[in-house]
Amino acid sequence: MGQQPVAIDPAGTDLPGEAARLRAIGPAALVELPGGIRAWSVGGHGLLKRLLADDRVSKDPRQHWPAWRNGEHHDSWLQSWVGVTNMFTAYGADHRRLRKLVAPAFTGRRTEAMAPRVERITKELLAGLEAAPAGEPVDLISSYAHPLPMRVISELFGVPEESRAEVKEVMDEIFDTSATPEQAAATAQKVSTVLGGLIALKRREPGDDMTSVLVSARDDDGSRLEERELLDTLLLVIGAGYETTVNLIGNAVHALLTHPEQHALLASGKAGWDDVIEETLRWAPSIANLPLRYAVEDIPLADGTVIRQGDPILAAYAAAGRDPERHGADADSFELRRADREHLAFGHGVHFCLGAPLARMEARTALPALFDRFPDLELAVPTSELRATGSFIGNGLQSLPVRLNNR
Repeated sequence: MGQQPVAIDPAGTDLPGEAARLRAIGPAALVELPGGIRAWSVGGHGLLKRLLADDRVSKDPRQHWPAWRNGEHHDSWLQSWVGVTNMFTAYGADHRRLRKLVAPAFTGRRTEAMAPRVERITKELLAGLEAAPAGEPVDLISSYAHPLPMRVISELFGVPEESRAEVKEVMDEIFDTSATPEQAAATAQKVSTVLGGLIALKRREPGDDMTSVLVSARDDDGSRLEERELLDTLLLVIGAGYETTVNLIGNAVHALLTHPEQHALLASGKAGWDDVIEETLRWAPSIANLPLRYAVEDIPLADGTVIRQGDPILAAYAAAGRDPERHGADADSFELRRADREHLAFGHGVHFCLGAPLARMEARTALPALFDRFPDLELAVPTSELRATGSFIGNGLQSLPVRLNNR
């Protein structure tokens, strides 16, 4: 790591600006993450896509990150991201085994079966918005973008009503990359308590939900997910299914309300909702930076940079989505009729997100329903007052005050 590292803003205050500054250094730039962790931030679309599918890149810190093997960073915010035992942090045959056990919970049939539930929840939330006092601003994040995926994922995994607030709290804490060692330890304990309780419930009372599927999942040789694997897998799939969809819906609404000429294309039929979803995923992906991957061996790059064996790698999805080398001089623009809509928001290669069809289905239901019910929707505050979620990992808004203009 011969470069001088650039300190990443833990709060993600200006993700597009930071991405542009790092891209100016090169497709891979040395950065320092909270806690003094140095990694290669890969924000060039082409290079990131290649590395995501490269067998020389691992997600298993126990095998391929010397610092982790030496006991470093175990008490940091990173614990919930790389210290877990599930398919997110697995490599090679171990990853294939875990993904095969989890995949039945995300079949096309199960996703399609969720569509009526998503539509029902959407209608209930829209009715609640319509009941808001006339003329008063409404926060679309807390009243719509957040409760929809939380209710969907809770129903999908059989999370009881009384446990949902705790699940949300745990997921929110995991995205806090400024957590102290004490806070990180408390979050890890909450994960074990809350999700361990859900697993115990489904062992006693199995149902037609994904937690029950995972509890009973068996490999060809009859083996099951081990207890830690099961708990950490629930952490992964519930967290990914909730946080990312909140940001997708919120970012899409924000993009349309701040780009009236693009909204007009949609209203006139010259662009469709799939265009909105895919362009939002490119322009403002729900996950900006995803920790971590590791070089299994030295990886020389075209510009002469060498990612050394054992070096951590940060997948900079937000930077890759706006890479002018891929998307041209207008890569920073939100353009619904963009010819090249390719993005890496759901990853690429063997770790491609299993929940991508579900997230797209939720957005494809929620967005048109919202704008059909409230066609004159508008921001209630200047864009300068909107605040990011406060994480360099998650890419969303804390709140999105709007006027419904429904009366």
